[in-house]
Amino acid sequence: MKRHTTTFILALAAIGSTLAALPALAQSDKTVRIIVPYPAGGNADNIARIYAEGLGKKLGQPVVIDNKPGAGAIIGAQAAARAPADGTTFFVAPTAVFVVTPHLKQTPYDPHKDFVPVARLTSWIPMMVVRKDFPGNTLQEVVAEAKMNAGKVNYASAGPATMTHLMGELLNLQLGMKNVHIPYKGSAEFISDLLTGRVDMVYDSVVVPQVKAGQLKAVASIASVRHPELPDVPTLKELGVDLDVPNWYGMFAPKGTPKDIVDRVGAASKEVMESMDREKLTKMSMTAAFQGPAAFKEQIAKDDALMKDVIKKANVRVD
Repeated sequence: MKRHTTTFILALAAIGSTLAALPALAQSDKTVRIIVPYPAGGNADNIARIYAEGLGKKLGQPVVIDNKPGAGAIIGAQAAARAPADGTTFFVAPTAVFVVTPHLKQTPYDPHKDFVPVARLTSWIPMMVVRKDFPGNTLQEVVAEAKMNAGKVNYASAGPATMTHLMGELLNLQLGMKNVHIPYKGSAEFISDLLTGRVDMVYDSVVVPQVKAGQLKAVASIASVRHPELPDVPTLKELGVDLDVPNWYGMFAPKGTPKDIVDRVGAASKEVMESMDREKLTKMSMTAAFQGPAAFKEQIAKDDALMKDVIKKANVRVD
């Protein structure tokens, strides 16, 4: 009898230790927090909130958004990097936080060592758009005009070192153009100048309504897919330009987060993105573009090498 009692006690202890070792995420009473390094209302916040709603349903747990804006997303990234790696805190951020900003300034986080990729969620669909009276309608014609007037054709961006700037530098290098960069303080700031012809082109999606209205000309989609609202405009790849421009939003966990948690959230993210409202994404010029942890990690490494090269060759600087 004594031996049976001892065996029973040992079995209970084993069960107890197993339960204690279960990931925090498996405890349904735990609230999952997703840090977003931008204010409420922007694309990053909107995407994170739509995603969080679906993720909460898949995990059977409450998922909340924690906006931590400031310092070009550095404050939020630092907070996420320092968060407990117990499956209760995650981070949703765009390409720039991981493969642009660290090449331009010192950051209090290491994008490759302090985070674990969980899932790529969406991709942005920027468009190459020129003023209405710009000579040429096709990519070939526009590039030929730019080469013929090297150093005279310009393009506007939402600001120095933004993706709307770096895409211009990347295409200058890829297509042999020497278009001059004109930075603005946000995408909305350059629309009137593009409409009135003060600037020649942009690499953005904010002007899709003006393209649809016939006020501007769309030359190509810079993403891997066509823009749903401009289905007749081909992608760069369809036009023979083999270029995969990094333009994603992804989900990350602090380093040290158990692999089973990362895999579980990654699998849940796949289901969320497959069922996400495409109309809501289209309004933000986004498309669902899921990648799991391993594939997303490879994508980040590829994008990092590309953007590092562009920043160096184009001599991009920030104050």
